[in-house]
Amino acid sequence: MKLGLGGRRALVTGGSKGIGYGVAAELLAEGASVAICARTPDEVAAAVKSLSEVDGAVVSGHVCDVTDADAVAALVSDVAAEHGGLDILVNNAGGAHPGGFEDLTDEIWKRDLDVKLFSQIRCTRAALPHLRRSVAPRVVNVNAVYARYPDPAFFATSVNRAACHNLTKVLAQQYGPEGILVNSVNIGFVVTPQWANIRARRAPELTEEEFFARLAAEEVPLGRFGTVDEVSGLVAFLAGDRASYITGASIDVAGGMGKYS
Repeated sequence: MKLGLGGRRALVTGGSKGIGYGVAAELLAEGASVAICARTPDEVAAAVKSLSEVDGAVVSGHVCDVTDADAVAALVSDVAAEHGGLDILVNNAGGAHPGGFEDLTDEIWKRDLDVKLFSQIRCTRAALPHLRRSVAPRVVNVNAVYARYPDPAFFATSVNRAACHNLTKVLAQQYGPEGILVNSVNIGFVVTPQWANIRARRAPELTEEEFFARLAAEEVPLGRFGTVDEVSGLVAFLAGDRASYITGASIDVAGGMGKYS
């Protein structure tokens, strides 16, 4: 299937590892030029070096904290100037913050809301002028199935991703008449680096494989964790021409997890 991404220009936040890195690699393989950003300079540099190995890759790396509004504005401006515009924004920054209600201080709540919801708001706001000049503007928000399948063990994520879910819906409604498509990809249990910290906190006595197997047996009908490429393929599809009549969609990549939501 040809996705029609040749020559398109994309920005992927949180793109130095995990799902963001996988999305960047997928878009590059489809012929898009890609800018990634993350907070850690060494990780950005290593990711760009690796991504540059894709045949014909045009990729740039940027150090940016997406909780800083001024930094986000500068990032988007720099990316558009360097790549000659912007067609695709993938809002991927953020991560799971485990903990029940009584574990969460006001500062944790604010930080989690900032890195999840407000990063999507800031990046989309900054990208809008450039997306309006694109022939095929796309915004894909990487969210979590907990938005509609709340779990007290991931209390903050459940609450804040619900806000991200509705942000996607209202952006799609407001900007659909301008041809700007906005969709959400909601992940469940996917093998990414953040799970090392979650395992260390919740079940340090288990190996990674044992921890994944136990969680999957309890909550995932397919009985396993997903892989990054199972997410990145859908993101690339939504960014491409074959998804030109899809906006406001909220698609779970979760192995059936959250099936009753």
